[in-house]
Amino acid sequence: MKFFLDTANVAEIKRLNELGVVDGVTTNPSIIFKEGRDFEEVIKEICAIVPGPVSAEVIGLTTEEMVSEARILAKWADNVVVKIPMTEAGLKAVRILSAEGIETNVTLIFTVAQGLLAMKAGANFISPFIGRLDDIGVDGYKLVEELRQIIDIYGFDTEIIAASIRNLEHVETVACLGSHIATIPSNLFSKLWSHPLTDQGIEAFLKDWAAFKK
Repeated sequence: MKFFLDTANVAEIKRLNELGVVDGVTTNPSIIFKEGRDFEEVIKEICAIVPGPVSAEVIGLTTEEMVSEARILAKWADNVVVKIPMTEAGLKAVRILSAEGIETNVTLIFTVAQGLLAMKAGANFISPFIGRLDDIGVDGYKLVEELRQIIDIYGFDTEIIAASIRNLEHVETVACLGSHIATIPSNLFSKLWSHPLTDQGIEAFLKDWAAFKK
């Protein structure tokens, strides 16, 4: 399973990338806005740090706007993946971009039908939003499981990015369900390696060693 960082904070990306477990980065307009920096500058910096896919989202709503923006974004770095919203116009844009060899990540997936349409349009990645489904009482885990079944049955060359990840359980469960990727906020990422018993164990070992050295 691959881990993407869901952030545009360059310092955090550099820090966590040094662990050797970061496979890519996802961003969106809201995340970029929080950084208060130029969009192009941030994306290019991230692409230079992380060799894997870096999702940069279009803001246009028509097919023509999306395609035009996507062509510009794709020129910024070889590892840019263009994030496209799940709409009729978005699907048409994905088909056009796919034919041009521009990789896409169809975002805001909430149903199996949406995911299947994105796959058929040629999306390289699809992003089902687990946390947002939780918010309305819908089983996001089932969505991931069924999307993976469809990929395996029909042989689509599309990877699932489990998005809107909010806790450790989300990460662990989508991994067990076969999500290819989880995109994780940087403030949650450290919780993947943290556990009170680990801390207690280290403390006990150090005490024992100190006693032995006496």
